[in-house]
Amino acid sequence: MAKLTLTTFVSLDGVMQAPGGTEEDTSGGFEYGGWLVPFADDGMAAFTDEVFDRSGAYLLGRRTYDIFAAYWPKVTDPQDPIATRLNTLPKHVVSTTLTDPEWENTTVVSGDVPAEVARLKERTAEGELQIHGSGTLARSLLAHGLIDEVNLLVYPVYLGSGKRLFADGGKPTAFELTGARTTGSGIAIHTYRPGGPARFGDFDPPGA
Repeated sequence: MAKLTLTTFVSLDGVMQAPGGTEEDTSGGFEYGGWLVPFADDGMAAFTDEVFDRSGAYLLGRRTYDIFAAYWPKVTDPQDPIATRLNTLPKHVVSTTLTDPEWENTTVVSGDVPAEVARLKERTAEGELQIHGSGTLARSLLAHGLIDEVNLLVYPVYLGSGKRLFADGGKPTAFELTGARTTGSGIAIHTYRPGGPARFGDFDPPGA
């Protein structure tokens, strides 16, 4: 059974929309695409390579899938560790409208998505089943307790608007920090494992 992991880039205020390009995702009138580019450095590249080295299959939301499918099949360098894996390993895209994906080794997931994802975890024999980006999908699967590990790459920039990974109304959840590092440009990379429902309390009053 594979571990289901989520890796995503977020700003200091939690925005994950269009990190990699100005025209990547302008929905909702978002004007700040490409916000991670000025901070990209060797530390970010090294961590990303490590993540993809552990991959056995990919699970993507439709928007992220379309962004990836428009770029990665064109990267044909056999020495590129990310392109090599994305172009050859199984890819599963969650969609109610996509019927005939052109990217090789792609299957469509629809219907009861949590149940289908649970089955994908069971069927992925080697490596991690990885989600990249895909905020709507990630929030849903976190709420169903299906994501086993979260890699958050937090960039030192405040955006003020845009789609966020953790939107209002989610299920309060505690997380255990299992890894942390920073890069030369100031990216804080945190790895978390869900730890069950969030707990709450009060400090003892003075003199108690």
